[in-house]
Amino acid sequence: MDTAWECGIDDCGSVFEDVESTIAHQVTAHERLECGVCGTIVPDGYLAIRHVFSEHSRAEYVRAYGAGAEDVRQREDLLEEVDDVVDQQRLADHLES
Repeated sequence: MDTAWECGIDDCGSVFEDVESTIAHQVTAHERLECGVCGTIVPDGYLAIRHVFSEHSRAEYVRAYGAGAEDVRQREDLLEEVDDVVDQQRLADHLES
């Protein structure tokens, strides 16, 4: 395993050999959440973060979640890290199976 990816939801700690498997795990093994900004139901984890940061402004996120600048930076860094390596087609294949 070159890079291990760990599920960061609560105390899950499940580890996967690729980011696509990690995201698929988050979608299938964890409960969905209601977006604090718009009320949309989204999978917890990476896809929830992607939703809030692509569909809403940082200010909306801060207000809805009581977040601070460090919270925003941490999530933006995570999105950048995952976006740099995720294979969207492979992820879609994982989510369809």
